[in-house]
Parts: sequence; structure tokens; C-alpha cells
Amino acid sequence: MLEVKNISKKYRSHEILQNVSMHIARGEVVGLVGQNGAGKSTFLQIVATVMSANSGDLMLDGLSYNCNLKAIRRQIGYVPQEVALWEQLTVRENMLFFAKLSWTKLSEEQCRAICVNMQLHEWDKQVSKLSGGMKRKLNIALSLIDDPQLLLLDEPTVGIDLKSKTEIAHFLTQQAKEHQKMILYTSHDMKEITTYCDRVYIMGEDSFYYDYLQEKGITIGKM
Repeated sequence: MLEVKNISKKYRSHEILQNVSMHIARGEVVGLVGQNGAGKSTFLQIVATVMSANSGDLMLDGLSYNCNLKAIRRQIGYVPQEVALWEQLTVRENMLFFAKLSWTKLSEEQCRAICVNMQLHEWDKQVSKLSGGMKRKLNIALSLIDDPQLLLLDEPTVGIDLKSKTEIAHFLTQQAKEHQKMILYTSHDMKEITTYCDRVYIMGEDSFYYDYLQEKGITIGKM
């Protein structure tokens, strides 16, 4: 389980997050919604250990972030909103490059299996020639090389076609339900959020999200 308790973050005098708390159990897909600037990306970066909070506590499967950072990082797969790929290389070359940097040192066959499972079959195609949806899939595939238990995704389906968006959402659901992973992702696509998420947290004070999710019968987490 991921447990976040009273996280706060300031940039100079501007408070981005104030006493934010939430939790994710194994097997759950949890959505995070809110207006631009509400702090969603900052929150994901803190949970992903990319940046630190000014105060508060985080624990993953009973391990405190304060004392077990190296072990915790091995359990986290983080996909930022910006696609970070080597455009001049093929899908295969990207996967093998990052596999060499990983802890698990997957074989080429294992790397390819991850892509196939995501309906990404263009193994020898140069990344610059892939569609936006295929690039998003590859970005997620790279985060799975170390078989993380917690997946954090910032707008993983933004700007892509409906088919790729649906395939990614189905894949994330499968990872949670069949492999008992914890998945937290942000999205502005409310239909996607209400279709695939077990629970949804709202950041910020905008009542639109609360009213919309309540109308759809979605369980709303309190932060």
C-alpha cells in the first residue's frame, strides 16, 4: 500500500500542496483530477521521489521514504507527461538501452514481451516515425522494465487517438487487477477516469469535479 500523510510543498512563498493525504491499495487504479496548476504533477513527482516535500510522510508497503529511498525507487515506475524517448533509435534500441541501465537487466525477449503486451508491435521501427499513441505506449513500456509495484503516470493518454487511449487504459487495469499493482494517474479525460478508476482524488477547490464524479457514482477520496 502507498500511504501519503500531510504532504506540503512550497516554492518560495507559494504553497503548491498543503497537508495532502491519500492512499492506494494493491490492485487499485486511482485517478487524480483537478485544474491546471492545482499541484497534480508536483504531487506525482514527490511520490516518485523526483522531488521532496517540505513536510509530511510517505510509506510504500510499510517502508518509509525517509529511511528506504533506494529500495522504494526500485518499486516505482514514473511516466511524466513529456514523452522522453530517443527519437532516432528504434523501439527495440530504446528498450534495450534502458534495460541495460535497469536493476533487473531484462533480455531482449523479455523487453519485447512488454511491448507486445501493450499492443506495441513496431519493434524495429524508428521512434520518430511512430504515431503519438505508439510513443505513449513505449514511454509506459520503459517504466515497466523493472516490474514496479507502483505506477505513477502524468496524463498518459493526452493527445492520442481513441484506440490507443483505450488500449492503454485496458492495459493499466490489467496490471492492477491481474498483477496487484498500484496505479495512480492524472487525466483531464473525465470519461476515461470514470470508466477505469476504482477511486478518484480531487486536487483544488473547484466544485465541478466533485459534482461530476458524484453524479457518476464514483468513489471520491479526500485529500
